[in-house]
Amino acid sequence: MKRVIFFSFITPLIIILTFFAAAAQQIPTVEQERAYLIGPGDEVAVKVLGEAQFDFNATIDDEGRIQVPFCENRLEAKCRTEQQLRGSVAQMMSKYLRNPIVSLRVTDRKSRPPTSIVGEVRQPQGVILVRQTRLRELIAFVGGQTEDAGGMVQVFRTKAPMCPGMEDMTAGSQTPDEMPYRVFSLEALNKGKDEANPLVYPGDVVVVQKAAPVYVTGEVRAPQGIRLAESGTSLTQAIAMVGGINREARTSNVKVFRVTEGKKDREVLIADLKLIKEGKQSDIMLQPLDIVEVDRAKDSLGMSILKLAIGAGKSTVTSLTGGVGYRVMY
Repeated sequence: MKRVIFFSFITPLIIILTFFAAAAQQIPTVEQERAYLIGPGDEVAVKVLGEAQFDFNATIDDEGRIQVPFCENRLEAKCRTEQQLRGSVAQMMSKYLRNPIVSLRVTDRKSRPPTSIVGEVRQPQGVILVRQTRLRELIAFVGGQTEDAGGMVQVFRTKAPMCPGMEDMTAGSQTPDEMPYRVFSLEALNKGKDEANPLVYPGDVVVVQKAAPVYVTGEVRAPQGIRLAESGTSLTQAIAMVGGINREARTSNVKVFRVTEGKKDREVLIADLKLIKEGKQSDIMLQPLDIVEVDRAKDSLGMSILKLAIGAGKSTVTSLTGGVGYRVMY
């Protein structure tokens, strides 16, 4: 009876373990996923334990194949890992040797054109990729983005992927003559979203775009150009970014000069900062190349007379004292 109960438990367990073992063989490990895929121009060195006459060095030809000594047919090497190619070489040599122990390694990797990363990154440069690399890792490798980086990263595909199964970049093309590309959100990338972190391949050109500028002038603390955030920058945010307004500012008539496609003159938008603060007027979302101008408030009649009086008084005192000599009293 005990044996029957034991086998009733152990049999399903064996079936479950067999299922998971088979499934595990189909799931690539991190090492397998990141293994270097051999391509034309790469050089390999092959050694056979105890059989020096079978050792050889070879360069992968333009068709992605190598010639194994004493074998008539060339061996397919393109898009295979060192481990896969080693197994195939050992299989070919088994016609002449019993259980050959083969070592194979790539001694020079020439099949990968550099990936270029330019734009608003700390160290624009070309990078040789020898394993699968994603966009976030590549940007971190060159020091990360600068403060002027905008919200857009463009990845251009300069050549077709060498091996099948790589991501298709053709969806971003506008015409057949244009280079395939895709656009990714830098903000989403920094938040760790997978959809913004694609694989980058040898020969790709990665451009981290500069944030679009707007200009804030007039009666503000520090008139200057600022960069628009990817999530958008409003009029009040832009004014706050330059230190706020001066005491003499006319807050009821803040102008936003905007470039409009197809029009020679800029469109003029008027905003009242007080009404925006009270929620009675919508804040204006700025667009690239907008010019924000904060005018000086006009003086009242009384203030104008006071300024004239102060100015006249100063000039009178200056004229009275200008011709008087000075003596030093010790």
